[in-house]
Amino acid sequence: MRTSSRLAFSLYKWLFVGPMLVLSTFFLGCIISILSLLGKPDFASRVFATRWAKFNSMTSLLNVEIKGADLIDPNTSYVIVANHQSLIDILILYGYLDLEIKWVMKQEIRAVPVLGIACELMGHIYIDRSNTNSALNSINKAKEKITDGMSVIFFPEGTRSRTGKLKRFKKGAFRFAQELQLEILPVAIHGSGKILPSDSINLTPGRATLEFCKPITTSGIEPREITKLSNQAFDSINHALHGAEPSAGKKPSAE
Repeated sequence: MRTSSRLAFSLYKWLFVGPMLVLSTFFLGCIISILSLLGKPDFASRVFATRWAKFNSMTSLLNVEIKGADLIDPNTSYVIVANHQSLIDILILYGYLDLEIKWVMKQEIRAVPVLGIACELMGHIYIDRSNTNSALNSINKAKEKITDGMSVIFFPEGTRSRTGKLKRFKKGAFRFAQELQLEILPVAIHGSGKILPSDSINLTPGRATLEFCKPITTSGIEPREITKLSNQAFDSINHALHGAEPSAGKKPSAE
């Protein structure tokens, strides 16, 4: 990007993108909260939260390409596991998955004005990562919500990758899938780390790709085989991102 273009986008970013993010979060967050209190949390999530994500993607000059959508059934409940490089991933997933979803998100988001209460009222799942028992209780309470085409999203790396290299997966998502006998849907997000690097506000216009990988069945999988599921999902996403060869189940997975 040339110097004049960088300057123009920098002005656009600070004078338009930032204010629009704040205003849209406040305005649509209030609508979502009201609808959720009136008993329509899933409608609020499907319609208004999705529009929030697409609107802010558009204003950020983010272009999203979809690959592999033919692999998914919108009437099936999945445990969705995605790699995580950037805050932009939230806009990409919420705006372009085209599935009914609940998120597993860190407790700290609850403190964000308007956004925190809107997410809670929509039924998204807050977990306290510093308290294992509390986190498990939160996830267990969420199990009854994941039926009839409603899916749940995990970032199994636990935190954003600073290098673009896929971090080891924690096992919570895979235990959840095995216990409920739900298919695991690996999702690879390409390019988001270049558009908005981790721990940065240096937004750059660009293209990201949301790639669906082949769902992984949990039918017949025993609790002792959780690592197998984790490795399969890791391999699917890693291959989509980097063309890496499968690990044949030998890759270590974090607890």
